[in-house]
Amino acid sequence: MGAKNIYFFDEVDRQNLGQVGGKGGNLGEMTQAGLPVPPGYIVSAQAYFYFIKQAKLEPLLKKELAGLNGEDTKKLQAVSKAIKAAILRAPMPKDLSDEIVKAYEKLSDDTLQKGGAYVAVRSSATAEDLPEASFAGQQATYLNVHGAASVVKAVKRCFASLFEARAIYYRIQNNYDHLKVGLAVPVQLMVNSDASGIMFTADPVNSDETKIVIEVGLGLGEAIVSGSVTPDSFHVDKKTLKIIKKEVHDQPWKITKVGGLNKHVTLTKKERDTQKISDETAIELAKMGLKVEAHYGKPQDTEIAIENGRVYLVQARPITTLGDTATKTTNESEEAGIDRKDAKTILQGIGASIGVAAGTVRIIHSPAEINKVQQGEVLVTEMTTPDYVPAMRRACAIVTDAGGKTSHAAIVSREMGIPCVVGTGKATALLKTGQMITVDGHEGVIYQGKVATIPPTPFTPAGGAPTAITNVESAPATGTKVYVNLGEPEMAAQVAQLPSDGIGLMRAEFIITGIGEHPMSMIKNGRSQEYIDKLAEGIAGLASAFSPRPVVYRATDFKTNEYRSLKGGAEFEPQENNPMIGFRGASRYIRQPEEFALELEAIKKVRETKGLKNLWLMIPFVRTTDEFLAVRELVRKSGLEQSSDFKIWIMAEVPSTAILIDDFCALGIDGVSIGSNDLTQLTLGVDRDNETMAADFDERDPAVLASIAHIARRCREHNVTCSICGQAASDYPEVVETLVRAGATSVSVSPDRVVATRKLIASVEKRIVLEHVMHEEDEHLDQAPEQYLD
Repeated sequence: MGAKNIYFFDEVDRQNLGQVGGKGGNLGEMTQAGLPVPPGYIVSAQAYFYFIKQAKLEPLLKKELAGLNGEDTKKLQAVSKAIKAAILRAPMPKDLSDEIVKAYEKLSDDTLQKGGAYVAVRSSATAEDLPEASFAGQQATYLNVHGAASVVKAVKRCFASLFEARAIYYRIQNNYDHLKVGLAVPVQLMVNSDASGIMFTADPVNSDETKIVIEVGLGLGEAIVSGSVTPDSFHVDKKTLKIIKKEVHDQPWKITKVGGLNKHVTLTKKERDTQKISDETAIELAKMGLKVEAHYGKPQDTEIAIENGRVYLVQARPITTLGDTATKTTNESEEAGIDRKDAKTILQGIGASIGVAAGTVRIIHSPAEINKVQQGEVLVTEMTTPDYVPAMRRACAIVTDAGGKTSHAAIVSREMGIPCVVGTGKATALLKTGQMITVDGHEGVIYQGKVATIPPTPFTPAGGAPTAITNVESAPATGTKVYVNLGEPEMAAQVAQLPSDGIGLMRAEFIITGIGEHPMSMIKNGRSQEYIDKLAEGIAGLASAFSPRPVVYRATDFKTNEYRSLKGGAEFEPQENNPMIGFRGASRYIRQPEEFALELEAIKKVRETKGLKNLWLMIPFVRTTDEFLAVRELVRKSGLEQSSDFKIWIMAEVPSTAILIDDFCALGIDGVSIGSNDLTQLTLGVDRDNETMAADFDERDPAVLASIAHIARRCREHNVTCSICGQAASDYPEVVETLVRAGATSVSVSPDRVVATRKLIASVEKRIVLEHVMHEEDEHLDQAPEQYLD
């Protein structure tokens, strides 16, 4: 076959890896085998080399890459950045650009896509996805690309991604010549998946070739492959084609195309809890898997997509780790250690790579920390990405909070031949750096200390019986902080074990209800100090459990009808027709300063007597700037001054606060927390407790989202902390995505949503970073002559 710049899928097969790479070759192979592959074409490796030559980039590549030490992370990153910038600045040759556009127009016409097809533009390195290596994810993929000019830009971005730091490192480790490795770019009709996932035609963990393993979730596959959501799992017997094991998991959200963009969308209760595909579809997939394996003659790792009931295969590659179990027994029973009968299980996850290893824990939270991992340590992190590979090579075992058997950590660990346990939920919170543990990658068990013999004992949580909060799924690292809403001191120690950054809403109402008497009644009866002491005791229990993480104490926000229910309350509380917009929050403190003074004294006692300087104050239901100034003066007179360790926040739950947020920021507030419950009621004029109107209460209403985004953006402009503590952040990914995109610094959610929210935020932040990179790349491309972009 003569080399050329463009090949359609039906023109190539796996014999053409040198021109179309592993991805391109397998897409062509499956197409020619009659398997259901979405159509497309490939911009070949020859086209890539032609681009490099025409742009005169070879001298730069040689200079930057000569003698590069892959373990020098800073230098590696600098070289990567310089090369990518040079590629993006270089113009795309006009003749090559014309060929790419012509092929895109043909694909659009052939698939009857009027106005141009939506396509996935994917990278296919000529040294990637070969039988001896399967480091997926090194180069870029761009989804839902639309229009000829956009496709040309995306192809160039893929060219540049051949020099991502992780890709350079991989080539150094495998002794590939940087200048001889090419990059092909498959351009494939986009499948807007109703469901998607991964299918192994052998169990990749224990090398059982009698079973097919399918992991699938709703929406685009990005959420499943990244480990952001936990997929449903099906194990199908190859001979009988019967499902022998099935696990259905809760999936709170999905990624799907909305108006040409990929967005995070809330799933309904029914969608979340029910099986994501039918048993019949799982069997259909298994049958297709058998055909793929029969064609290739060996077990395959395939990517699947389902749209409108039709099943597609969008990738296939060999499973590279089968038959390796005999070599993966580092530090096993022949070495000295704790006897099996004395071994203590401290953590349980999903066994992802067979083997047993003992070592000291090294916890890291981002690729920037990979240099901390020393040879022979157990790498413990939220979840890995390709940037973690240098550290993973030095580790004797991998333990992650997130992910399943198809996550990056699982795949890479199996290829490296080191034990791996994923999906522990709380390894980064429970384990400590320097702690000696034993990792059993087959059973998914973490033992305390160095174990000589692995005992077949069931998992028992450390400390005995499980507490109320169980099944913590994952805790990925995020730039946006995740706080927890909490007000019950008896739950403090337990909830503090969750991977939160502190308490973003500490409700006083639970403590006061426990005291049981109206504060004004206690003042009248000369028992003010008793009230202060009891309130301080409850606050201290929460602040101590979370120290040194911040605890944002929201001053009491009882409505008059709620205060009346306390002992002695009827004497002090007026009857109101609408307590929700009545005598509450900041206005109460101004009109009854003696009552507010008790709270301030309790806060002072906790901070000064108990030394818990992580306790801050938040003022609820602030209507006007004058109210805030008056309340702040009361705080100042009590002896509490704003400082680096005593912050004063306000709640933004009245539309007037949203409208005047710039004025509030100018007054020197330290933070804002959006109370989405009341903000929604007051914005829409809907009482959520009114059965007739409750259906109209929706925090996702455009008016509410506009207010939330406005508050976050203005706070960011003023360098003021912005969070949310209403239920919306716990329930709706759209609200969280709006906040993160607008620049909020944190969200605060109910304890049972901490982990899920971290996973959601991680996914949103990843997409924002990608969009930011694409925007920067667009600026480089815009410097090129216009003829190369058309």
